[in-house]
Amino acid sequence: MQRLHARYPFLEAARESVATEAVDLATVVEQDQDVVERARERVVASLEEGTTGEPHRDPRVELLSYPVARVLVSLGGESILVRKYARAEAEAAFDRFTDDLADTTELQSVETAGLDLGDLLAEFDLEESVRAVDDDRYRIDVGTYLPLAGDLWEDEWRLVNRPLADGEVPVDEGELLTLLREAVRERIEDGLPFDVPDAIGNALEEEAEEVREVLAELDLTREIDTVVPDLFPPCMKALLDQIQKGEHLAHHSRFAITAFLASIGMETDDIVDLYRVNSSFGEEMTRYQTDHIRGDTSPTEYSPPSCATMQSYGDCVNKDDLCEQIPHPMAYYEHRIDDADEDELEDWRETTAEGDA
Repeated sequence: MQRLHARYPFLEAARESVATEAVDLATVVEQDQDVVERARERVVASLEEGTTGEPHRDPRVELLSYPVARVLVSLGGESILVRKYARAEAEAAFDRFTDDLADTTELQSVETAGLDLGDLLAEFDLEESVRAVDDDRYRIDVGTYLPLAGDLWEDEWRLVNRPLADGEVPVDEGELLTLLREAVRERIEDGLPFDVPDAIGNALEEEAEEVREVLAELDLTREIDTVVPDLFPPCMKALLDQIQKGEHLAHHSRFAITAFLASIGMETDDIVDLYRVNSSFGEEMTRYQTDHIRGDTSPTEYSPPSCATMQSYGDCVNKDDLCEQIPHPMAYYEHRIDDADEDELEDWRETTAEGDA
């Protein structure tokens, strides 16, 4: 089994390599604890860190841990687990092929652990859809661009913000690699979760239960349909206050508060109404972005950013003692909801409706 396949287990060649070796997955999960442990690490790290953890030094273990990790994700049975796992694997692949393309000193051979851009384009049947203009500029067929960019929320990916010409969209190399990352993510997500044979599921029950426990601790799977701003985490309170004052929000801040409000049960109409006080309010754009985040017009229902991401964007403000114990704004809000007296919980939407009446 080649190191290349261990680094890029989503490749068709990697899958064929496993098939050629006639690997029996049921036997692997029963007898090869190194593979099972690495698979568990891949999935748990995707939930806790957004990574796939440190690669195993043995290419065979690293490669076989990928199909076993997909089994664990399927046993978890949660859509958010599928999304987070696929994103982590895609990010790991992105980091690796970005490094590979930057390294022009290594001589290529059949045993190389690297990929070039031609390999990546061929892997996803994109050779005819992407045309090089010069060293750092490309043009991609619009019919190929749209599905690849469909899950990228930032404004610069919207077709209206691209100088479309002759049915092609211009991108630089970094943007092309980001689109290839999305192709990787889509391939990894495809088919997950799947039905796991009992023999394999039973052998992995202990690891699957650990994955479920980690997922539960993230407090992202519970349905919350209560809007009580007084219980919001400080970061979301601050962003909501800015909206209500009609202040302009940076793109990442707008995404964070919109995803948070959608996650706690607010409908698109309610969220759009909040933004009306802004002097630059555009209903069509606001509705489009909100529907996209909610998953109504996109294949993904976005979760609010983690506390670490909020910190990196400068949106983590007014931290309190609970913030020090909580890794995610949704976990903070659920904790506050759980601690509150149910009789004292007054949903903001109900109060607003009564006031309108």
